[in-house]
Amino acid sequence: MNSSQRRVIIVTGGRIGTWALDEIKPTDYVIGADRGALFLIEHGYRLDLAVGDFDSVTEQEKVIIQRHTDEFLSCDAILKDESDTELAFHHAAAMKPVEIILLGALGTRMDHSLANIHLLLKASSIGIACSIIDEFNIIQLTDRSLAVTAAEGFTHVSLIPLTLEVSGVTLTGFQYPLHEATLIMGHSLAISNVLTGETGQVDIRTGILLVIQSRD
Repeated sequence: MNSSQRRVIIVTGGRIGTWALDEIKPTDYVIGADRGALFLIEHGYRLDLAVGDFDSVTEQEKVIIQRHTDEFLSCDAILKDESDTELAFHHAAAMKPVEIILLGALGTRMDHSLANIHLLLKASSIGIACSIIDEFNIIQLTDRSLAVTAAEGFTHVSLIPLTLEVSGVTLTGFQYPLHEATLIMGHSLAISNVLTGETGQVDIRTGILLVIQSRD
């Protein structure tokens, strides 16, 4: 299977748990970023790539990571311009995969969480489907149209503008439909909608929109 037919899974060092293992398929190319690499190895995975400054692991743990990955890329913690997650994203994007999924990309550090959400914008700009998944959220982005598939337990679907205004918003297959609506940053009009079936369709004319499926 060539890279354009594969998904790339990036596991990074935010909030992570065994729930993440259910998202990984045998055919996926798996990247561990910093402590995310150690998490995978501790749960029996051999990595295709480990990348980062590895400042959140001990030297002994770093050796363990090196022994359990096919490719190991370490960088200086100071002399770099990208976060470990963004470094992993650049390597994933260079493969031109069918999809990139980020696990462990949200957590207590809001700065890192927001920076990782902005990677969805970078993926969209180069035409690669990308999502952030954790135990409580599935986050995607669209600047055109997006099919939203029901996921067990993720009952709420919220639309949040990532630009000051998103126009021409039309929802199909939702409990609260919209037709050619305008969403404005700072307003909560499109929070906590619900799918009426297995899929729903989000279409917009201008702007950039975050689509977040969530559960309590």
